[in-house]
Amino acid sequence: MPPPKKVELLEPELLEWLHAELKNRRFSDYVALADELNAKLEEQGLDLRIGKSALHNYGQEREKLAMLQREASSWAEQMSAEFDLTDEAKQHRVLFQMMTTIAFKVLKSELNKDGKEVDPKDLRMLAQMMKDVMTSSGIREKLMANERARIAKEAREQAEAEMTERFDQVVGEAGLGEDRIAQMRREFLGLRS
Repeated sequence: MPPPKKVELLEPELLEWLHAELKNRRFSDYVALADELNAKLEEQGLDLRIGKSALHNYGQEREKLAMLQREASSWAEQMSAEFDLTDEAKQHRVLFQMMTTIAFKVLKSELNKDGKEVDPKDLRMLAQMMKDVMTSSGIREKLMANERARIAKEAREQAEAEMTERFDQVVGEAGLGEDRIAQMRREFLGLRS
């Protein structure tokens, strides 16, 4: 197994800063970025130094990943529009179906090679990716259901408050006693006084 890249040895805060800077600089200006990063490393008393070339290689990988993510997102939006998939759960199902299709093509291609076995690492990576999409879909569906329930609860509470206010206004104008008002609240509104 190859040793980790120097950039991968950065503390999470510095790595987060680096990712933001790469994006802000549009994945360019690596000389100045390397100088700033190394100055930050020196300020923290770390012996680690990262060269422009290493930073450039890392930045190029991140840029390719960002481009792939944008492309995949665009593709998913097009598929969703084409099949009228308005909610995210349906989009996740389509993405999972596309990944299943790709997995099948990869497996078929690997199996058609003469005397060559399918690499278990590739299968594991593909299975993990599919599991992650399924998990993400389930989590999103649950979050969306919770949000819908929260909105419905707030709407009920708002309607109840308006109904109570209107009730109080009407019975106040009718000149009823407190006992009669409390009874009517319980019977008609289901509210406790």
